[in-house]
Amino acid sequence: MRYTTDWKDYELIDCSGGERLERWGDITLIRPDPQVIWNTPKKNSLWKKADAVYHRSNSGGGSWEVKNKIPDFWSIGYKDLSFNVKTMGFKHTGIFPEQAVNWDYTAQLIKNAGRPVKVLNLFAYTGGATVAALNAGADVVHVDASKGMVLWAKENAALSGVADKKVRWIVDDCIKFVQREIRRGNKYDIIIMDPPSYGRGPGGEVWKLENEVYNFVELCSQVLSDNPIMVLINSYTTGLSPAVMQYILGSVIKPKYNGIVESDEIGLPVTSTGMILPCGASAIWHK
Repeated sequence: MRYTTDWKDYELIDCSGGERLERWGDITLIRPDPQVIWNTPKKNSLWKKADAVYHRSNSGGGSWEVKNKIPDFWSIGYKDLSFNVKTMGFKHTGIFPEQAVNWDYTAQLIKNAGRPVKVLNLFAYTGGATVAALNAGADVVHVDASKGMVLWAKENAALSGVADKKVRWIVDDCIKFVQREIRRGNKYDIIIMDPPSYGRGPGGEVWKLENEVYNFVELCSQVLSDNPIMVLINSYTTGLSPAVMQYILGSVIKPKYNGIVESDEIGLPVTSTGMILPCGASAIWHK
């Protein structure tokens, strides 16, 4: 499993009974996690003192129970990067801290390239990978269908001191954007994608990741440069294993560009137990 131990402003303190106990800066949150199927004793006193707890509803969704006054949003840092976080609907905070291991990997490839690097970040959310790539010196095109998420990503770029770097912020359907980039002849050295498990397009089209990911990778392969550096797929879809994503990259990207394809779960260290909590999966093709 791939993970980082470099977080200072985030900590997975403990996890048990379907919940995580986390520290985000100075604020402690309890959030549900379906991966946490064990019921070990909740010995840490912060289980009873957390600032806010997210409760799932039997009818879907849920809500936050705020026990101590917390700000509408606050900032946390990872190395040279800074991000705004807040308690959102559906238990989210705006950052997936396990993705830091991929930010580091991407940044290192950019720094080692020895040439200008163009990055396409698809389903880019609040811009963790975008900010990391900009900080490493790449030009980035950031694409997400949500205007609110793109605005949030811009805030994170400003917080991290990279808003003046070469970046295009695009609010668009990712499939339609890539199709237009193919027609325009635009090419990228690195493609990062974090597609949703399920969703609907602007015309009501149903997106189900297991059914769409192979065709989408094939589509994206048409905007790779002649000398690409990396293609990275992230997935939080339970039915899409790392090995399946590795096979997709191996069958679509590797025949044309050679290189290496790898995949693994990504996770977070748990302070109280020393275990690593699985949090998703990534597959990477790289030169």
